[in-house]
Amino acid sequence: MVAEAMTLAMQRADDIEIVARARSIATALTEVARCTPDVVLLDRRLPDGDAIDAIGSLSRLGARVLVLTGEATSTVAARVAEAGGSGLVLKSAGLDELEDAVRRVADGEAVFGAEFLAGVLSRLTGRTPSATLTARERQALRLLADGASTAEVARRLGVAVNTARNHVQRVLEKLGARSKLEAVAIARREGLLD
Repeated sequence: MVAEAMTLAMQRADDIEIVARARSIATALTEVARCTPDVVLLDRRLPDGDAIDAIGSLSRLGARVLVLTGEATSTVAARVAEAGGSGLVLKSAGLDELEDAVRRVADGEAVFGAEFLAGVLSRLTGRTPSATLTARERQALRLLADGASTAEVARRLGVAVNTARNHVQRVLEKLGARSKLEAVAIARREGLLD
């Protein structure tokens, strides 16, 4: 249904032509080889696997790949970029935004939302996320690593609970984590807690 709705919406645009639709990675590879499109709009979750793993193969066939996903983190966005993808758009985006992203990717631009850009740049430049964490965010991260709750982080930093919650949320976003536990695991792996 989503593919059909997007196809109908994009067919309205004078400068976008839909040349094929595929329901799997395998079919997408066949269709891209046959039709040689400028841009492939690729749903991240397909029946035969994670579409990010197919970006390299699609790119080698000459297509620029724009990934469409229901939810993402900066880590997912970085994976898309590392695999050779040209961008990432959330399914919650409006159709005008999606059309604009397709046009920009066709013009050779990379299209990643501002919420993902720090993570993408950090991974691609080899810089660790610590460079993007503020001093307060690093303090909150260390407290999380010690097992502190958000309320405990607030008490130990001498700030309101809402402020501590904001620090923790920004740490999660910048590290591309979905939970405090995952943020601590990423921080340990990246050497941010040494």
